[in-house]
Amino acid sequence: MYADYFGLKQAPFSIAPDPHYLFMSERHREALAHLLYGLGSGGGFVLLTGEIGAGKTTVCRCFLGQIPKRCNVAYIFNPKLTVVELMRSVCDEFLVPYPEREPGTATVTDYLDPLNAFLLRTHGVGQNNVLIIDEAQNLSADVLEQLRLMTNLETFERKLLQIILIGQPELRDMVAQPGLQQLAQRVIARFHLEALTEPETAQYIRHRLAVAGMTGPIPFVGDTLQRIHRLCRGVPRRINLLCDRALLGAYAAGKVVVDRHIVDKAAREVFGDSEVTASIAGASRRKALRVALAGGLAVGLAIGAAAFAGAPWLMDRIRGRAAAPALAAASMPAASGASAAAPAASAASAAASAASGIASEPLAASTPGSSPTPASAVAGPAH
Repeated sequence: MYADYFGLKQAPFSIAPDPHYLFMSERHREALAHLLYGLGSGGGFVLLTGEIGAGKTTVCRCFLGQIPKRCNVAYIFNPKLTVVELMRSVCDEFLVPYPEREPGTATVTDYLDPLNAFLLRTHGVGQNNVLIIDEAQNLSADVLEQLRLMTNLETFERKLLQIILIGQPELRDMVAQPGLQQLAQRVIARFHLEALTEPETAQYIRHRLAVAGMTGPIPFVGDTLQRIHRLCRGVPRRINLLCDRALLGAYAAGKVVVDRHIVDKAAREVFGDSEVTASIAGASRRKALRVALAGGLAVGLAIGAAAFAGAPWLMDRIRGRAAAPALAAASMPAASGASAAAPAASAASAAASAASGIASEPLAASTPGSSPTPASAVAGPAH
């Protein structure tokens, strides 16, 4: 609707995965590297976790595009399955034939035996096999245990099946449960996909606008990019939703730029009032903290400067006390070896202790322009 209005070939912020809009941040590249490492490691589990909309599917699609032809891939997206249903799905994905059974009578062995034969046969001709399970946080403990047992399929050289689990952060907690310790010990690589940083959020928005055909300045002006990052917490899917609604709002208002007011209005429509209010409150607290810290630093510097300005006498006394030992050391006849080192060390020690002697003396308060007086002189001689 707004694409022509802003001189775009198409809407740039669709949440549908489009390889033309692929944006690989540093974190996405690291996640991809972990998956590729797991692929060549010879079996076991690889874990990729991240918040909803962080880009896990984007990384997975990029990974699938880089898998060599000698790899057979099974991809399961909806893993809310029983153990038997999972085994049947794995065989279906690998195109492994299995015996037909009456509904409800099939067993794990009906699928595990032909799957094992398939894995051995493909290994014999130099092929690898990879099982990818997306949204793996929905797996039950029984299914996870069955997956662990599947990694027992191996030769003397390597395991025959590589399993990649992709899911939300709770997947890490599931694998860490006491009952799944054996599975956790078979995880050879794991990576948690963090959100975009503020500079990466700006790069991401500019990238998608450029791919959509924008050649001039982007419509987001002022501090709107920083505002979008805070509201979306750097999550790409949230960024897409907010930017799409903000551009639509600017179009509806007849404006060619997207300002902070339009962004906040769009955020309330997409995320609700509570999130926007919380973001504004958080920004206010951060600003108040910065002001307080800056004020405290200024006061500390002022106090330090004032104290230093009133203490030149201290440096004079240190120099005076250090001068006598130094002159004595200089007037001594030259010596060789250890006999020469001892007087020099003694002189250095005396010079260093001069400062500590001054610091340890109790001093009476002094006023600017007057010479400080030792406390003993103020109190008078002891009777």
